[in-house]
Amino acid sequence: MNPADPWRVPVIVAQIPDTGLHRAFEASDASRAAMAKIAGLRAVLSASASFDLKLKSNGRVHVTGEVRGRIGQTCVVTLEPIENDITEVVDLMFAPPEQIPTLAALVDEAAQSEDEEVPDPPEPIVNGVIDLGRLATDVLFLAIDPYPRKSDAVFEAPAEIVDPADHPFAALKALQTDQGASTTKKGPKDGGGSKAG
Repeated sequence: MNPADPWRVPVIVAQIPDTGLHRAFEASDASRAAMAKIAGLRAVLSASASFDLKLKSNGRVHVTGEVRGRIGQTCVVTLEPIENDITEVVDLMFAPPEQIPTLAALVDEAAQSEDEEVPDPPEPIVNGVIDLGRLATDVLFLAIDPYPRKSDAVFEAPAEIVDPADHPFAALKALQTDQGASTTKKGPKDGGGSKAG
């Protein structure tokens, strides 16, 4: 198993029937352990996917389906172990590599127009193969919450003791105090008036 591709489920495009193809699969223990290591998770407790592949014109393939997983993480607030469920819907078009630049340009044009729905740019079909395992892995990884927390966890900022000397105007106040003291010391001296008598 390639460490960069821990979950591989290749489908040869030329073998997809005209009526389409349905594939449902689960990640093995070894694949889940490798996925957890790559993603920096405590564990990938489960990972499964279900896809429907339909042939389109010009060698393109429409892939729809769902990816599900349960991952073990650490709460960023309490540092306790937690588990999170992931469910992601997939709707992607795969195309031969030579078509990608043209199709991507069409997507950019749609994004600049006032159309409400902009399609995702197509994914390349690599060497006539669509790797559904890699697709499922990417979808799962993109759905991971980078700052997981327990539902009842409340972040409390540590009490900060403010030193009056750190106040932004403390230096100015000290300067004014020094100037005031100097003025008092340099005030007019007694002129030696007549003594009472």
